[in-house]
Amino acid sequence: MDWESLILGTVDIDIWAFLLNLALSAVLAFILSFVYGRYGDSLSNRKMFARNFVLLTMTTMVIITVVKSSLALSLGLVGALSIIRFRAAIKEPEELAYLFLAISVGLGLGADQREVTLIAFAVIVLLIIARKKLFHKRFESQNLHLTVASRSPVKLELNQILTTLNGCCTSVKMKRFDESKDLLEASFTVEFRDYSDIEKAKAELEKLSDSVKITFLDYQGTY
Repeated sequence: MDWESLILGTVDIDIWAFLLNLALSAVLAFILSFVYGRYGDSLSNRKMFARNFVLLTMTTMVIITVVKSSLALSLGLVGALSIIRFRAAIKEPEELAYLFLAISVGLGLGADQREVTLIAFAVIVLLIIARKKLFHKRFESQNLHLTVASRSPVKLELNQILTTLNGCCTSVKMKRFDESKDLLEASFTVEFRDYSDIEKAKAELEKLSDSVKITFLDYQGTY
């Protein structure tokens, strides 16, 4: 490759290698989507969020393939990225980690580093699955996301809710608290010893007010 080709971007791209990388990008992105949906911990709609992985991975691969052989195009990409802002709402760090993984796959395949990309992807996916099965297994049926809402005229107080939960749960962590004149809403991460304690907590909260609304959300049931 001479300097003129490098600067002007006149190097021909192997179309068969490009199609192979494009296909691998799609396959790995689909696998990543399944892994995120099945083994992710995010409370957001993981299935909908994972749909972005295929487009993101393949687009990254195409961009890197086009600009890697041209200094002019590489500089143009830097200029374009300086005016583009990624404005998607990232609610949890896990979402950002999976986005980086999708981009990394696209970068690796776009640079024709297939072996390294495939090996790294396989190792990372296996670590994600192993972490979920080995370290989170004992918590799957106990860790719950609890939301308690209460309206006037018999609106609950926060200390009433906390006192009730502390008597039924092994662990209570408040994640969010909103209160207005007519409405109180509080969100918690709670742990129970067994399902009988869940029923006990529900019954005790319902005794406090007829207006109370209780929602238990299993982390594994959000996909």
